[in-house]
Amino acid sequence: MRNLVQLPMAAMRHLLPDPSTWDLFDVPPVELPEGRWLDLPRRGRTWLTDVPGPTPDAPVIVLLHAVGCTGQLTWFPAIPRLAEHFRVITFDQRWHGRGITSERFLISDCATDVAAVIDALDLDLPIIAGYSMGSVIAQRVWRQHPDVVGGLVLAASTAHFRTNGRERVFHTGMALGMGLTSTLSRSRVVRRASAAAAEEIDANSSDTARWAMNQWRSSSPWAVGQAVASLGRHHSSKWLAEVDVPTAVVVTTKDRVIPPDRQRDIADRIPGATVHEAACGHAGCVLEHQEFVPAMLDAARSTAARMQQRQPA
Repeated sequence: MRNLVQLPMAAMRHLLPDPSTWDLFDVPPVELPEGRWLDLPRRGRTWLTDVPGPTPDAPVIVLLHAVGCTGQLTWFPAIPRLAEHFRVITFDQRWHGRGITSERFLISDCATDVAAVIDALDLDLPIIAGYSMGSVIAQRVWRQHPDVVGGLVLAASTAHFRTNGRERVFHTGMALGMGLTSTLSRSRVVRRASAAAAEEIDANSSDTARWAMNQWRSSSPWAVGQAVASLGRHHSSKWLAEVDVPTAVVVTTKDRVIPPDRQRDIADRIPGATVHEAACGHAGCVLEHQEFVPAMLDAARSTAARMQQRQPA
């Protein structure tokens, strides 16, 4: 059982290193936007931040976070820059941070959660932007709810996992292990632990590393394992050519988790997709934000411009 807990935690360390080591990197100070609970009918409630853009009619971008993280933990370096041009919305995915708790974790459910947020906020065709796991969810939002999507930005993304023996063994083992521990993930003990972490999630925001550690610990290892298992079943290669909204792909060119050639393959498959390169690794959204944020901003603005061109005169 102990190994099953350690496995998802090891996966998290590959995606975003332990915040206690962040003093070794040039991590920016935290600028926390105001947050609030958002109730989604028949689904649950999640923690959402909604940062206004420069004008009331600014385009809207919905940011989807990486596995094992929260919306703010993945995106806090980018939100201030994006808010110079967009209304910026992010929220915690189910079983992450203060996201929805449920009987299961499926990427398809996460995609429908996004559509529910869009409906609850009465958003008109926003850009859906995701990082790593969030980019997979963004793909599924278009696939399952195309009428709510104005454009896509896919960062550190892939069309599928299990492309080699190592990945197949990892994702298959994670799926089996998380199936065995799925009852524990819903147990009172885990819920209580997650709730306690969530209570401290915004504490000490002036101390970036400590704030990040609270964010990082607010998702249980079981939740991370279920998310990784669900990601292992994702495969969008057969339908990416059908994507019909303006799309930008941000390639993290030093990525050892999702190789850059797999990220570029997505751009090749989506008609008209643009490529925006960031010379960083898979944790670049935070630890190499100087490289990532400009590429992300360029991708978002490119997508918004092409959406504007599509609007009737």
